[in-house]
This record gives sequence, structure tokens and C-alpha cells, in this order.
Amino acid sequence: MAVLIGGFILFMIIKGLLVWSSNNASPIQSLVCKVVAKRMQVSGGSGDSSSNTSYYATFEFEDRRRLELRVGRDQFGYIVEGDEGMLTYQGTRFKGFSRDLSV
Repeated sequence: MAVLIGGFILFMIIKGLLVWSSNNASPIQSLVCKVVAKRMQVSGGSGDSSSNTSYYATFEFEDRRRLELRVGRDQFGYIVEGDEGMLTYQGTRFKGFSRDLSV
């Protein structure tokens, strides 16, 4: 049983390092897009344990391609569905979103 748990932990560490490395190797991109959806995912929180909330936003580009990125809690509050603007991201890493105020 200990070998399975240790193997799972090792697998998760390696997977995290691969995603981190892939994101760092990806170019930083800034593209015009529209926010089409937002969602929160709550995990944990049963009994005496605390819960963890992850925040996501889905962006649609001019070519109709969509990308869902995990965003920070602070940025999540400022992003509104229907907003249009400039998304900056690197691989699967959200870097920022600036709303086009002229729309």
C-alpha cells in the first residue's frame, strides 16, 4: 500500500513539473478575445477540513477557438461574461486580461 501511495505522489510531482516546464517553454501570447463563461470548482470541505476553490474563465478568440484557463480569485471578480479585450497567457498559465472599454 505504501508503494502505491509513494508512486502516486511521485507521479503527481513529475506531472506538475512537466506542466510547469511546458508552460515556461511556451511563448507568451496576447490575443483579442471575448469572455464566454466563468465557473468555480470547490473541493474538500467535509467535516472539519477546509475547502479549496478554483476559479476558471473561458475565452473565445476571433477564430472561434476557445480556451479555459484557471485564474486567480482577484482577477476572477473583475472578469465578466461578455467582456471583450486582450488575453495574455503562456501555455496553460493565465497572465492577464485587459478589457476593451471602447466596446
